[in-house]
Amino acid sequence: MQYDPIKNIIGDVAKKAPLLRKFFYWLLGVMFLRTWYVKRALRELLTGTKDAFALFDAGSGFGQYSYFVAKNFPSVSIHAIDVKEDYIADCKQFFPATGINNVVFGVEDLTVPAHTNRFDFILSVDVMEHIADDVQVFKNFFAAMKRGGRLLIHTPSNLGGSDVHADGEKSFVEEHARDGYSVEDITSKLKNAGFNVLYTRYTYGPVGTIAWRLVVKYPLLMVNTSKFFFIVLPFYYLATLWFSLILMWIDFHAHNTTGTGLLVAAERQ
Repeated sequence: MQYDPIKNIIGDVAKKAPLLRKFFYWLLGVMFLRTWYVKRALRELLTGTKDAFALFDAGSGFGQYSYFVAKNFPSVSIHAIDVKEDYIADCKQFFPATGINNVVFGVEDLTVPAHTNRFDFILSVDVMEHIADDVQVFKNFFAAMKRGGRLLIHTPSNLGGSDVHADGEKSFVEEHARDGYSVEDITSKLKNAGFNVLYTRYTYGPVGTIAWRLVVKYPLLMVNTSKFFFIVLPFYYLATLWFSLILMWIDFHAHNTTGTGLLVAAERQ
């Protein structure tokens, strides 16, 4: 299934007014379990930062994580990039309109070296599964980071990420260059790039994966079949969202020994 066209439809609605985009960010924060995990990790890794610091949002998408960091850590300066020019153009309009002036947006390709010794923190959320040459990207991250800087990555795992559970199965998202990472694979590639891996944690455990199917997969399959289902979605979520949120809360507070997502923190020593 192609994920981007549906994202673009929703994004087009959200960009019509700053209030709608703020509501859109809030909705993403509620309905996507990965956002729960990423925001908690950001608080853990950034809380206590007293001095000004530079953050690289590597694959900013709709800009929701740059917005979260800018609002919660006023001393930050953010350089946010994406390969999609329309996403970047929307963010360039929205952020100044809401009084946020410490985020600069640009169009960049992460496989092309562009920064040296510039950032204290690099954030990459559900980006690496879209890039075939991940080894080069990790090298670029290392080069772009100051000594003592930290890296936070979220990406699908090889244990059912992209909803692939066996050899030969097709990824749920056609735009993915890989179905997911094993802990060993991403750890090895980060170490070879020069990073010290602080931790790897599974997200979307068994309970969280059920919630993902209810909240994300099944609705996307419906609207991908026919745009008519956009009308049905509010009623679908009215019936299922409460149960899905309970499952997400359980997953978020569990210690997952397996999961379809991976949260990885590393640092440049």
